[in-house]
Amino acid sequence: MVKKLKAMAEKSRGDSQLSGAIKESAHEIWLAGLGAFAKAQEEGQKVFKALVREGSSLQQRTVKVTEDKMTDVSGRVNDVTSKVTQVAADLQKQATGTWDKLEGVFEKRVERALERLSVPTKKEINALAQRVEELGQNMARSTRSTPARKASAKRAKSAKKTAR
Repeated sequence: MVKKLKAMAEKSRGDSQLSGAIKESAHEIWLAGLGAFAKAQEEGQKVFKALVREGSSLQQRTVKVTEDKMTDVSGRVNDVTSKVTQVAADLQKQATGTWDKLEGVFEKRVERALERLSVPTKKEINALAQRVEELGQNMARSTRSTPARKASAKRAKSAKKTAR
């Protein structure tokens, strides 16, 4: 019997060490994911701003070149300028859409990694908090009704004694 208990204690220590190592590894993965997310956000914003600046510069140069070439053609300057401006606006919308898609893909990957690590979502935590609140209210109600039950039990005992 003593040998079995010693063996179980050894196994338990080994399991707790393995469990601790797994928890530590999961924690490091979590921190790496957060760091990667922060880095991607930071770098992504810098790149996006740089692209907007370059696009604005290109649009201004294109409009200027177009105006210079078209000034001698009467009536067409406004048409060409508006078309070039529209194309530049469309390109800017496309760039914004691409960044939104990239951000969405990254968020989904982080979400899947967190799910694999069994990290609860905000929705799950809120549901749990609500359940705890309900249980607390039920406990409060049951503790309030307990003295009333005790008082009615005392009255019943005294009524039995009086009846004898």
